[in-house]
Amino acid sequence: MATNNDNNNIVSYICKRTVVSTKPIEPGKYMTFSVLDRCMEKNHIRMVYYYQSSSTSLGEGEFGKMTKNLKETLSEMLNYYPMVTGRLVRDSEEKWKVKCNDAGVRVVEAKAKGSVEEWLKNVDSEKEHMLVYWEDMYHKPYYWSTFYVQITEFEEGGLAIGLSCFHLLADYTSATNFLKAWSDISLGNKITVLPLFHPLPSTRKRISNHHPYFELINHYKSSIERPIPIKEEKYTIISLGFSHQMVNACISKAQFNGPSGPITMTPFEALAGLFWASISNIKGLQNGLIDMSICLDARKVLGLDYGFFGNTMIYNKVHSNGNLEGNIFVQATRYIGEVVAKMDNEGIMDLIEWLEKNEMNSPKMINGPDLICVSLENVDPYLSVFQDWLKPLRVSCYIEPVLGEGQVLILPGTPEEGPLSRVVMVTLKEDEAIKLFEDDLISQFSPTIFMKC
Repeated sequence: MATNNDNNNIVSYICKRTVVSTKPIEPGKYMTFSVLDRCMEKNHIRMVYYYQSSSTSLGEGEFGKMTKNLKETLSEMLNYYPMVTGRLVRDSEEKWKVKCNDAGVRVVEAKAKGSVEEWLKNVDSEKEHMLVYWEDMYHKPYYWSTFYVQITEFEEGGLAIGLSCFHLLADYTSATNFLKAWSDISLGNKITVLPLFHPLPSTRKRISNHHPYFELINHYKSSIERPIPIKEEKYTIISLGFSHQMVNACISKAQFNGPSGPITMTPFEALAGLFWASISNIKGLQNGLIDMSICLDARKVLGLDYGFFGNTMIYNKVHSNGNLEGNIFVQATRYIGEVVAKMDNEGIMDLIEWLEKNEMNSPKMINGPDLICVSLENVDPYLSVFQDWLKPLRVSCYIEPVLGEGQVLILPGTPEEGPLSRVVMVTLKEDEAIKLFEDDLISQFSPTIFMKC
């Protein structure tokens, strides 16, 4: 892993500015948060998009022009995001809400040595965090920006756009759509997925003899009651790329027979099962599985448009049956598929209603202490094309902080690798991450190593 000395002077920070929208916002406008938003109050998201610029786009004296153009289109795009440019204030119940005062988004301008291609050959999480600025909220939240953008131009060609945000405001889907809207404006197009600011569904048709989905409610209940750890463990992050063919092979190996014949898993279920089994083995459970929870985007299940801005990521525990015999990978995948199938509209609405009735004033951590496996497959980050010659090479994502057993994020792969391709970002303790590279279960698929510890 690179040390601080190794990384000195690789990235130079030029300035930090505030970018505001080009149109004024009506005075006195406020926006509130849902119970699902408030569940994520202790977390933040970081995303890094890498772009390769053409050889003709950055000639002598051209450095900084891309940044200037991007700031101009960002300002125009922010007209559609009053929640992002506002500031946090407390309501009469001491809950956060956003005052839409167009205080703006913080933008950091930076430059990095070398080319983006050279950077990607030797990147690790420590270096990558240098491309995505974040500040924790301190004692003056009214002056604190909930969104940060960092634009880093590489001296020998290429660009990185880092976006970080307070998870209270937005989940990964919302943050990805934010960048896509920015790219749409940069291309001179209309925004393809307009942000929608409205409450979660509040009414539904009751099914007769309906029994609440207590497993999901109990998972949140135990998470809310659990104290937040004071000490954070030291983790490292690795990133592995699985091509379309590799994921197909993984799905094939994860198949099992159900009552009506073979059951085929989704890419998320197969890869989540693969890493659950592998990480359990690394942690010493050769005939069992460690505690794990999955996290899925519920927009589709709740009947929401993908432009819905806010949080709809739902966590749920996956239960396994003690000592296991036979193919643990297949059994892990089956357990995951069973839990995914149960996370339907009725069950999630049960959870939302329970949270609204039982919400506690102090924010809690939902993502821990189990191993957390998160599906980030519902939106395609590679659609964020800022110019015809400025297309994403690679995308990374972090949901922080990580607690307990670690975290697995499953993202879409590049279009060149095929529709089923995926990138898996794994956060573990360093000695465990090293063992993951040597694990036979994963190495049989020969994934591409994008980031190693």
